[in-house]
Amino acid sequence: MTEPIEQIKLNSGLNVIVQPVEHVESASFTFLLPGGSAFLPDGCCGAAAVLNDWLFRGAGPYNSRRLIDALDSLGLHRQSGASPDYLSYGGSLESGNLFKALELYADILLRPHLDSTLFEPSRQLALQELEAMEDDPPSKVSLCLYERFYPDPLGRPPLGKEEDLRRLTPEQTRQVKGRLFNWSGAVLAVVGKIDTDALLSRIESLFGQTPPSKPDQLSLRPPAGGYQHIPNPGAQVHIGFMTEVPPFGSPLSYQILAVSAIFGGGMSSRLFTEVREKRGLCYAVGTRYHSLRSRAGLVGYTGTTPDKADETLAVILSEFQQLRNGVTEDELSRARTGLKSTMIMQNESTAATAFRLAADKFFLNRIRPLEEIRQAIESLTPQSVQEFLDGPFLKQFTFVSLGPKPLQISQENG
Repeated sequence: MTEPIEQIKLNSGLNVIVQPVEHVESASFTFLLPGGSAFLPDGCCGAAAVLNDWLFRGAGPYNSRRLIDALDSLGLHRQSGASPDYLSYGGSLESGNLFKALELYADILLRPHLDSTLFEPSRQLALQELEAMEDDPPSKVSLCLYERFYPDPLGRPPLGKEEDLRRLTPEQTRQVKGRLFNWSGAVLAVVGKIDTDALLSRIESLFGQTPPSKPDQLSLRPPAGGYQHIPNPGAQVHIGFMTEVPPFGSPLSYQILAVSAIFGGGMSSRLFTEVREKRGLCYAVGTRYHSLRSRAGLVGYTGTTPDKADETLAVILSEFQQLRNGVTEDELSRARTGLKSTMIMQNESTAATAFRLAADKFFLNRIRPLEEIRQAIESLTPQSVQEFLDGPFLKQFTFVSLGPKPLQISQENG
């Protein structure tokens, strides 16, 4: 049984969300701190990635080794990351160890040592992760696509840029920590087998006295857009494409999710059927909804061969044109089923639920009841989807390709 969600806001500005779940033995927590990779100073691209490792190399009364041992002794499956909008920290563990884990995270997030002698291993790890992108062409194309599509600095890669990472200093990164860790508007969501009153009291004692702060205001520069080709002598061509849609929280959000599922969301999608199955032009193709707080896009990827690359992209763009004519009830029925299935499966995971609750509060400043989400999905009709398709969307595209030669892309498609 899932009990009602409790919410409080601490004096520090931290929004706390707690959802007890009786039938599990685990607990999961997610911190979202406003001020992600887009808020980094010029020349510090990648500092958030370095910081996310450096924070765990000693905090509070723990040196680096003792801190890692303490986290591991709790059986904590931890995660940390950076997006343009926020920094995220969290994990999952046996519920009896939750209080101790939060105590450790209070040290990590509020009292990290940030020892200069331990900075270099964190920077080298960030550089290695960046270099690993060279062996993952689809991910590299996606990162380059976001950078061209979104207004700068929203599109800057959270993993960083090599030249910035190599010049980064410990002092710059400490300043970044002070700049990015904004507790006003931050969110902590906890889900699992928990005593709500005891947990809220403990969280307030750990995080309630943090001084409130205000995140920086971003000054956005126009996106590059258009087309970028990344030369690569391999036998494959990787193509990313992206077109603007309203961000998450828009009245059209559920229509966009349905369109993404119908157009490129699986083996029954239009792109998979037409481009891969019928024509045999590619080995992979798909689309998904990618949203930041203020901007969003329908992003797609296809992997093909050099001799089929231009035709593959031409067919994809033709399918976009056909999509504007509408979707069928049969297509929409499959999309509704898939969206509800995803919602149900995510709700059975305490980790996924904690992140969903935190994201709702962060992006929407409210928590969506599951019944609201279900009803929104079930109420989708071909007519309501057509309202989105008739809008000023799915017309202008940004492209990135990686392969032996550039694609033939006409100006009206770019």
